[in-house]
Amino acid sequence: MTLKEGKNNHTYVVGKIEIELNLERRLEALGLTEGSRITVLNNDKKGAMTVKFRGTRFALGRRIADNISVREDAV
Repeated sequence: MTLKEGKNNHTYVVGKIEIELNLERRLEALGLTEGSRITVLNNDKKGAMTVKFRGTRFALGRRIADNISVREDAV
């Protein structure tokens, strides 16, 4: 599933990020890498979504969230 499909207050594990290389590198610099945990804080299906990873809150646009594949966190 993609991050855009994530539900509020659920934690996921990042699988693959398939987006332009420069944007992928920027996300990696912020700490969003394959295998990292990401929590969806607000996904109201309109505009940007709010997520939390590595202890920091971020707003991600729909296009970015649609290119990040995630899976449910087992914990």
